[in-house]
Amino acid sequence: MLWYAIASLTPAAFLGAACLWGGIWPLLALLSVTGAVYFMDRLNRLLPDTQSSGLWLSYLLTAAHFLLLWLGVIALSSDNPLNLTGKIMTFAALGLFLGQVSNSNAHELIHAKARLPRRLGALIFCTLGHGHHVSAHLHVHHIHAATNGDPNSARLGEGFWQFWLRAAPAEFVAGLRAESRRHQGKPLRHPYWLWIGGAAISLLLSYAIAGTSGLLIHVALAAYAQWQLLLSDYVQHYGLRRAILPGGKPEPMGPQHSWNAPQWYSSAMMLNAPRHSDHHLRPARPFPALQVTPDTMPVLPRSLPVMASIALIPPIWRRIMDHRAARWQNAASADQRAGR
Repeated sequence: MLWYAIASLTPAAFLGAACLWGGIWPLLALLSVTGAVYFMDRLNRLLPDTQSSGLWLSYLLTAAHFLLLWLGVIALSSDNPLNLTGKIMTFAALGLFLGQVSNSNAHELIHAKARLPRRLGALIFCTLGHGHHVSAHLHVHHIHAATNGDPNSARLGEGFWQFWLRAAPAEFVAGLRAESRRHQGKPLRHPYWLWIGGAAISLLLSYAIAGTSGLLIHVALAAYAQWQLLLSDYVQHYGLRRAILPGGKPEPMGPQHSWNAPQWYSSAMMLNAPRHSDHHLRPARPFPALQVTPDTMPVLPRSLPVMASIALIPPIWRRIMDHRAARWQNAASADQRAGR
C-alpha cells in the first residue's frame, strides 16, 4: 500500500502547503499531478500485490478532500499567500486532484459493503455537485455499460466534446429515472433530495466562508472535477459495445468491454481506477486487488491521464483509437460466432 499512499497523498500535501504558504508550493503541487506522474509511469514498475482493503487510505483521502476543497476556496479567494501565478497553478492542481484522486476515491467508497464508506463517497460527490453520479453509476452504468442504455459509454466515432454535451445532462436524467423506479411511491426517500441538497449546502458553506468569490471558485472547481469524471468515462468505454443476444438483451459484461491502463504510478494515484475491466467484473473487489490481463482486456496505448489529454483533440483521438476499438469489436464478434 506504500506506493498508493505516496502517489495519492503527495499531491495533497503539496496542495495544503500551496494554500497555506504560496511560494514554490503551487508549482510543486501542479507538477505532482502532471509531470511527476508521467515521469514515474515511464519507470515501468509493477505495483506489488496486496491483500489490504485500502480502506484506511480512502479515509485519509476523504479527510484530505474536505480540508483541501475549503482550504483552496479560502486561499484562491483571498489576496494572500498566493499571487496571480500561484492562484492559477493552485487552481489547476487542486482541480486535477479533485478530478483524479477525489473522484477515484469516492468511486471506490460508494462500492463498499459497509454503510459509512458508502455515505462518505456520496458526500464527496455532493461537495462537487455530482451526487447524482452515485445513482447513475450504481443503477445505470453498472447495468447498461457498453450499451446505448448507458449515457456514459461513448459510441465509436463520437468525439469527447460531443459526448460531454450529451452525457452530462443524460447522466442526471438516467440516474433520476432509475431512482424514481426504485423508490416509486416513496418520494421522500428519493436520494436526489440528498444529492441536490448536499450540493447546495456545500456551496452555501463556501459562500459563508469566502463570500461570492469563494462561491464562484467552488463552482469552478466542481465543474472541473465533473468534467474530468466524464472524460474518464469517455476514455474507459470508448467504442466498445456488448453484443445483443437473440432475445434482445445484451450479452453479459465481459473483460473486453472496458479500456484499461496498467501504468503503475498513475494507477496508484487513482486507486487503480484505470484497471477498469476487473472493476466491472467484480465491483466489490477492493482497489489493491484489481488486475489487468492484456490478453483478455483492451489496453490503452498510454496512461489514462495521457489518453484523457489526447481525447480533447477528437481527430487525433480517433486516429489512435478507432482501429483499436474496431479490432476488439471484431474479435468479440468472432468469439461469439465460434460459441466461445
